[in-house]
Amino acid sequence: MYPMTPIATIHSCFSTRNGTPRQPLLVPLARASLVFDKARIPPASLEGLGEYSHCWIIYVFHLNTDLEKLWKEPSNSKFKAKVRVPRLKGERMGVFATRSPHRPCPIGLTVAKVEAVRGNMVLLSGVDLVDGTPVLDVKPYLPYCDSIEGATIAKWVMVDNFLSIGSVSFSNGFSSSLCDCWATGNSSLYESPQEFQSLIKQVLSWDIRSVSQRNRPHNAPVTAETSSGMLDLDEEPSEEDSNHGDEQISLVSEDIIYHLILEGMDVSYRINGNGNVLVEKVTVSSDSSKHKLKCRDA
Repeated sequence: MYPMTPIATIHSCFSTRNGTPRQPLLVPLARASLVFDKARIPPASLEGLGEYSHCWIIYVFHLNTDLEKLWKEPSNSKFKAKVRVPRLKGERMGVFATRSPHRPCPIGLTVAKVEAVRGNMVLLSGVDLVDGTPVLDVKPYLPYCDSIEGATIAKWVMVDNFLSIGSVSFSNGFSSSLCDCWATGNSSLYESPQEFQSLIKQVLSWDIRSVSQRNRPHNAPVTAETSSGMLDLDEEPSEEDSNHGDEQISLVSEDIIYHLILEGMDVSYRINGNGNVLVEKVTVSSDSSKHKLKCRDA
């Protein structure tokens, strides 16, 4: 056994897994502060890191639902050898040919842009890390050996437009509702509501829905606990929930409301059959009190 204890924690703009980019650097405005444990890591350890433009981050997929079993009962974990791949429309591929978080050892590797080093904190951008991610190590990115000229990849990985969105637009009242939420005074990694709105647009420029949500026909019947005509479909129903006999109604894609939580703010949006996103409104999430970003005070 090789016990490892996290040396730092990510405080990210992504409050939940939903919406967190699938790969690094896809969303340039995606920011995070990497805060090191002062009791274990002296600030002198970070001297010189600011001279690099990017760094590697080794971390734990701490939100995996099977994490406890993997740690405590590795011989009985029975991890899945193949996982569903978004770019293959849900078809399965060997786990080691993917970057799926569901791995026999749930360790992640990512790269991020180093914006600043302040004491025991590193300000990052272009991140694909959810808030609260435990970090095991940080290493500088070295172009002369980390960038491999002539490297090849699987053909299915090159289908970039499959997860792209046609357009992202905002409702007439969105900017004013964002300003109202901004006035609540929570710490933020962003200087203004306008910059935060640009972040929303960058995140939603990629289809962040799950494979099953994207594969669902636009007029397919869905399970609803209400007949109001508006559904919240961020979470996939469990097998137990699907047996409760809830009302089945048929909706077109424009009737489905999706949610994106950024810095404790709940952004609701719709997406039509042509892949065009309409961002409708933003409210302060009920869990916003748990999402306190201290980037400016560190």
